[in-house]
Amino acid sequence: MKRIAVFTMLCLMMMGQANSQTMQKEKSKTMKQTEQTDYYTFQLSDKVSRQKVSFKNRYGITLTGDLYLPKNRSSEPLAAIAISGPFGAVKEQSSGLYANTMAERGFVTLAFDPSYTGESGGEPRNVASPDINTEDFSAAVDYLGLQPSVNRNRIGIIGICGFGGMALNATAIDKRVKAVATTSMYDMSRVMAKGYYDRLTIEQRTQMLEQMSQQRWKDAEKETPTAGLRILPEKLEGNEPQFVKDYFDYYRTPRGFHKNSPNSNGAWTATNALSFMNMPLLTYIKEISPRPMLLIAGENAHSRYFTEDAYKAAAEPKESMIIPNAVHVDLYDKTELIPFDKLTSFFTQNLK
Repeated sequence: MKRIAVFTMLCLMMMGQANSQTMQKEKSKTMKQTEQTDYYTFQLSDKVSRQKVSFKNRYGITLTGDLYLPKNRSSEPLAAIAISGPFGAVKEQSSGLYANTMAERGFVTLAFDPSYTGESGGEPRNVASPDINTEDFSAAVDYLGLQPSVNRNRIGIIGICGFGGMALNATAIDKRVKAVATTSMYDMSRVMAKGYYDRLTIEQRTQMLEQMSQQRWKDAEKETPTAGLRILPEKLEGNEPQFVKDYFDYYRTPRGFHKNSPNSNGAWTATNALSFMNMPLLTYIKEISPRPMLLIAGENAHSRYFTEDAYKAAAEPKESMIIPNAVHVDLYDKTELIPFDKLTSFFTQNLK
């Protein structure tokens, strides 16, 4: 029973090297950030313009994103990249940093909040779906393809962390996507269905599903979903797994905190995992071929095996890149480690 509880907690966390002393020292600064409605965790490049945009997905949910445009560009339509992730993050965090940097390098980029998250629509809040969040990428492609600044035959996508799996799934089904890259990729359906390193037993899985099934009666009775465990704690106790400490260091400190991010500030619904547990995201990964993919992971990332297994399952053309000494969250915002030169050459070559 204890093992099930620990696993459930880690699955619900899913996303933060700080200790409690660091958190206390930075707390006042973090609280000031919660009051800023337009706060970003990175600086906008002076070579780039950013504008807030909105568009609807196939389910009628209005998504909110930031469109980044190179200031020094010709009148010719450019290649474009849709970007989202990590799972439980918002566009003012990692995806915006990626969009800002790739726009500096000559691409039109769109970082967006997924359905039910951040400034995007959808009720209830803080819920995820392998289907709807895959659709969110295609909706971003819809939007980009209608922009006069974009060549609709030259659109790619980048998925970070849990939205790496969504990005691969979207590329498999949406043939308009010409190239896809992922960083610190998570297969969210696999980790929720099978646990980390596929160690969840059938008995544990059954018990988790039983608990969530019973929770549905409670939610139906009160006509509102119950929040699950808080994704990350207010402070660390010191006995957490290293990857949880890493998540904390990003989401719960000024480095990456944002008030709209569930990982920084909240919880998923108690039944959030249900739709992921019997809907494998990467079933059709081979159908991305003949379009190219680039899968990037940190050498010391706890999630590295997701990238390695996806690479094995995919058909050519494919590339894998392992960043020496990097952990999972290093590829969220550490620009000295994120291989932007490689991402630039990959998309320049494959979005011709």
